Amino acid sequence: MQEFCLSIFQYFDAETLIRSGGFYLIVFVVFAETGLFFGFFLPGDYLLFLAGLFVASGLLDVSIFTLCSGMIFAGILGNFVGYWFGWRTGPMLFKRKDSWLFKRKYIVMAEEFYNKYGGAALILGRFMPIIRTFAPIFAGIVRLDFKKFVLYNIIGSFLWVLTLTLAGFYLGRQFPQIIDYIEYIVIGFVALTASPIIVAIIKQSFKKHPVNQDKKEEKEY
Repeated sequence: MQEFCLSIFQYFDAETLIRSGGFYLIVFVVFAETGLFFGFFLPGDYLLFLAGLFVASGLLDVSIFTLCSGMIFAGILGNFVGYWFGWRTGPMLFKRKDSWLFKRKYIVMAEEFYNKYGGAALILGRFMPIIRTFAPIFAGIVRLDFKKFVLYNIIGSFLWVLTLTLAGFYLGRQFPQIIDYIEYIVIGFVALTASPIIVAIIKQSFKKHPVNQDKKEEKEY
């Protein structure tokens, strides 16, 4: 619960990141969240949407083309770094002790997601916090064919950035007053993006503590 609350505060901080750091900080955050294993707590989806909204509202002094191009490049480069990191240090991650910046369960979640969707997990995972950070790392661990990785990486980055950023840009242009409802946008994004992770954590907890059907039947008798 503490980790979830921390994530919420990080999402709220996305507005501060944009206002204080501008374009270059946005690009760095996208790179860090998709390429560095400790970047999972950074705001991703909400940051992209809000960046597009701020450009439309004139609060971010950069063109929408430059913004999208920079973030797409950062997302692609970030996944390359994650893939390389997984390739070089993968086995060690499963032996690494949990810390504030790293938890083995995140790698396990990425593994299950990857086993379910294959290479497409690199595309679908872009839209899911935590999975977005650890999917390329796990792809490196299992030594996914590099050509396939490059293809999935580029497609995923384009879809992720353009979908969320242009959605924010379009709504900002069509409904300028939406900028006054940022808090509700944050809550909506937190609920939407966190729900798959919460479901995955609940499923894992059930796997760790399976219900003993035999004991239940004995009690009934």
